[in-house]
Amino acid sequence: MAERAELTATERAALALGRWANETDGGKHAQYLFHSFFTKNWVARTVQRRTYVDGIDYLRDLHPDRGVMVVSNHRTFFDQYVMMLAAFTVRIPWVKRIYFPVRANFFYDKPVGLLLNYLVGAGTMYPPIFRDRYKSELNKDALDRVIKFLAKPDTVVGVHPEGTRGKGPDPYEMLPAQPGVGQMILHAKPIVVPVFLNGLSNDFLSDVRLNYRKDARRINPVVMVWGQPIDYSELTVSKPRAALYKKCGDKIRASILALSERERELRAAGASGQIADDDPQWLENRARANR
Repeated sequence: MAERAELTATERAALALGRWANETDGGKHAQYLFHSFFTKNWVARTVQRRTYVDGIDYLRDLHPDRGVMVVSNHRTFFDQYVMMLAAFTVRIPWVKRIYFPVRANFFYDKPVGLLLNYLVGAGTMYPPIFRDRYKSELNKDALDRVIKFLAKPDTVVGVHPEGTRGKGPDPYEMLPAQPGVGQMILHAKPIVVPVFLNGLSNDFLSDVRLNYRKDARRINPVVMVWGQPIDYSELTVSKPRAALYKKCGDKIRASILALSERERELRAAGASGQIADDDPQWLENRARANR
């Protein structure tokens, strides 16, 4: 194919490795073990003590008949890692196959990006989305793969509707939703669960230091609020099209932002001492209880 001829050697190698890691039973099982015993532990040592999780318990008792898409705001490089830490800590049994579609630049066109994808996530940043218009066929292929993944009930696909990180000063603002998230949802029709996350930074070492401060839960907690599945059924009665993709993306964005009010309440309650240090919603205490 002409589109494949445009790929660099690094991109071809990254795609081949990504397809083995994410589309074979052996590759996905290896990823699951990696996240269970390695990723979970290093993320825990970074943020677990100061992470407060609200609304996730119902997911343990959920028996999804299809894949689940987790949609969240996007402020840092580590948002999805912390959300998966919560899922593994509360032991949601059906979270077995994880995918995070990612922009291809850096993670698929630079050797260091490829290495980082596997060192910290075992290659779960997949499938890649290319910005080059000459590789648009590969993006159609990526959409088809996500739809196929979401047909399986043990699957979680993590997506940021904004498409890129919000870099403004206000963590309670989100960039406009991109139509791509609506396109994936309206074609795959997954269960869509919103999450609002606040308190992380892009300074990894700073987050590690904060995790071991005695007052970190009061001065700068990481607060994560999970919502109930989003009802988007009214958008499925019409044939999917560009305008509907955008409307769906806007609905998803609004659902995420609605959770920010609960996050504000919990942050204020933590700062004032209304939330006890042994509250089970602090991940550290839940991890102890699960031992």
